[in-house]
Amino acid sequence: MSLYTFELSLPKSKNLQADIQITGSKSETNRLLLLQALFDKISISNTSNSDDAVAMAAGLKINQGEVDIHHAGTAMRFLTSYFASREGKEVILTGSKRMQERPIKILVDALRSLGASIEYTKNEGYPPLKITGKKLEQNKVVMAANVSSQYISSLLLIAPSLPNGLELHLEGKITSVPYIKMTLALLDSIGVSTSFEGQIIKVAHKSSVSAQELVVESDWSSASYFYSLCALADIGSQIKLSSYKKDSLQGDSVLAQIYTELGVETTYEGHSIVLKKISEVSSKVKNSGLVWDLANAPDIAQTIAVTCFGLGVSCSLTGLHTLKIKETDRLVALYNELSKFGAKVTIDDKSLQLELFEGDYNLGVSVATYNDHRMAMAFAPLALLVPFKVEDAMVVTKSFPDFWEDMQTIGIGVSH
Repeated sequence: MSLYTFELSLPKSKNLQADIQITGSKSETNRLLLLQALFDKISISNTSNSDDAVAMAAGLKINQGEVDIHHAGTAMRFLTSYFASREGKEVILTGSKRMQERPIKILVDALRSLGASIEYTKNEGYPPLKITGKKLEQNKVVMAANVSSQYISSLLLIAPSLPNGLELHLEGKITSVPYIKMTLALLDSIGVSTSFEGQIIKVAHKSSVSAQELVVESDWSSASYFYSLCALADIGSQIKLSSYKKDSLQGDSVLAQIYTELGVETTYEGHSIVLKKISEVSSKVKNSGLVWDLANAPDIAQTIAVTCFGLGVSCSLTGLHTLKIKETDRLVALYNELSKFGAKVTIDDKSLQLELFEGDYNLGVSVATYNDHRMAMAFAPLALLVPFKVEDAMVVTKSFPDFWEDMQTIGIGVSH
């Protein structure tokens, strides 16, 4: 990936008016790609054009040899279960240097308990993995519930192809429930019988599904950056985004609720959402800051923290324990980069506190992105308020290849 540094400059006007088409959800796309590999009568439209989705699609086509998914964490988790359950496939599943530092032991242990043959080729508990596909006839597995929901979804997605289905027992508080429910809803949509009661999830075996086309909803995580822009823009600004639905399966759709407290109204028009800046922040946020538990939507934490800093309000974000094992330690990265602008930030292993900011922004800042697409995109809306540089700006292709073109459409100056 090119290590481009982009310079972002202020728009001519902070009254933003734009109509943007956003690529399909990476989360939905990768789930459906795996289901399509299991059931070939499924066709998919509006798929994500992200690096992660490209890596997932390419990996699914490989039967033998090395499968390198680079930075694609979702693909690493989903393909581990896929290859482990496919008789006749034998691969080395690997990724970038950072990917080889991201733990996968919990998922490997669960798959081994089902009978999978998986070996670590370097460090115990981490990729690369040597996977020899087998018929997994065991159907009960126990897993800690407070881990990345992708471990759980990885098992649920292969479950209908297992001879006896799967009964998954979760121990402890369950993290990112909306993503688990998204997986189950997609299984339900193709006719697979599922249940989620208390701490037990059951998925029945299904040998085949009927021919059908599934349409991927656009990515709500990607919408978050436009919510941030709208919140930081002048009252009357309006941004239309497509394609979205009101009854979204994506946990990040909670954005619509959160940003009402920051002055942004969301309305649904057909397959689009319209974001409109209708007021300043609520009196509650002005007086006490924004307080939110993001355990079910941790991927929008960076965007919200940057928005609050730009609005000059404090925030207390909790439920962020999974951010330490993402593309980078996102809590440390947020602390480092917000501090460059003058923010006062406190973090621990699962929360972030941002103090009220009333001074002038530090100038000449260069935001490091840590191989993390969300760092580049979460900070970009600050260019409505202060010019700065973004290092390795093309890291956005991981989830949103058209991001910088869309920023220019909005009116932000982008040069490199």
